[in-house]
Amino acid sequence: MAARIPATVITGFLGAGKTSLIRHLIGNNQGRRLAFLINEFGDLGIDRELLLGCGIEGCGEDDVVELANGCLCCTVADDFLPAIEAILDRPNPPDHILIETSGLALPKPLVRAFNWPEVRARVTVDGVIAVVDAAAVAAGRFADDPAAVLAQRAADPSLDHDNPLEEVFEDQLLCADMVVLNKADLLDGDTLARVEAELASGLRLGVHPVRSAHARVDAAALLGIAAAAEDDLDTRPSHHDAEDGEHDHDDFESFTVALGAVADADALEARLKEVVEDHDVLRIKGFLDRPGRARRAVLQGVGPRFQRYYDRDWRAGETRRSELVVIGLKGLDRAAIEAAIRDAVTTAQAAE
Repeated sequence: MAARIPATVITGFLGAGKTSLIRHLIGNNQGRRLAFLINEFGDLGIDRELLLGCGIEGCGEDDVVELANGCLCCTVADDFLPAIEAILDRPNPPDHILIETSGLALPKPLVRAFNWPEVRARVTVDGVIAVVDAAAVAAGRFADDPAAVLAQRAADPSLDHDNPLEEVFEDQLLCADMVVLNKADLLDGDTLARVEAELASGLRLGVHPVRSAHARVDAAALLGIAAAAEDDLDTRPSHHDAEDGEHDHDDFESFTVALGAVADADALEARLKEVVEDHDVLRIKGFLDRPGRARRAVLQGVGPRFQRYYDRDWRAGETRRSELVVIGLKGLDRAAIEAAIRDAVTTAQAAE
C-alpha cells in the first residue's frame, strides 16, 4: 500500500494567527510540496487572498483551495470530501496538506471525516495544531466573569449562561496535538505564565503550549507529528460529543461592508476601534484601496487590536476595492455598524 499523505489541521479562534502560521510554513517548508484547504466564516475570501498575496514560491493559484462562507465541521460530506479528493487526484499530488478551519469551527468532526473510506486509505491526520491568541486569553475573552454569572443566576435562574465563545475555544484546545500560544510578545512574563497555567487544565495529556510571536514556529515541530488523530478520537473530548458532533453557528454572524477608496486609514482604524467597543465585535478584516498607492492594503482587527500592511501590487485589470468582513455574536446592529464605518470614510474624503 502506498504511504498515506499527511494532513495537518490548523484550528484556532478568530484572529488567533492561523493564516500567519500557514504563511510561515510556506516560507519554511523544507522542500515539501504543499496543498492548502482554506475555510472561512464569511463570504469574502480573505485568507486565500492573503496566502496568494504572500509572494512566496510554492503557493500558486492551484495550490490553495477555498471553501468560503461555511464550516468544514458541519459540511464534511458536501464540501470537505470532494475538495480533499480533488487534491488527492491531481497528477502530481502534494507531500503534505494544510487545512485551515474557520475560526468558529470544531476540529473533531473534521478529524472524524478522515475515517471515511474515500480518504482513509490515502490520507492521515498528522496532527491538529491549535493557534491561541495569548492576549485575548489574558483579557478573559473566552471565559465568563464567575461573579457576574452568579449574580445573573440569582436574579433570574432561568437565564441560559452557555458561553459559545468558550465552548468553541475549549473544543479546539481539547482536540489539539500542539498548541501555539501566539502573540506572546504582547504580554509580560507574569501574565504569560498565568495564561499558560489557565490553558494547562484544558489540554490533553502531554500537550503543552509553544510560545510564538507572529506565529513563527519551526516547521519541523509542526509537521511530522505522526499523530494519526483519526485513530484516537476518544482521547479528544468535545462539548458536542453527546450530539455526535452536531452543532450550528447560530450564535455568530458576519457581513461584508463595501467601501470606496480610503484616503485616511488612521481615521478609519480609529472609528473601527469605536465600533468594536460599542458593538462587541469579535473580528474585522479585509482589504483597503489607498488612493495613490500601487499596493493593496490589508487590515486585520481582533477585538480592539488592529494592524495594517501592504501585501501585493494591485494587478493590471483588477478592480481596486475596499471591503471589510465584520464578525460577532448574533444580534449585531448591522445598520449602525455600517453607518459608522462609512461615515469615517466619507468624512475623511470630504476633509481632503
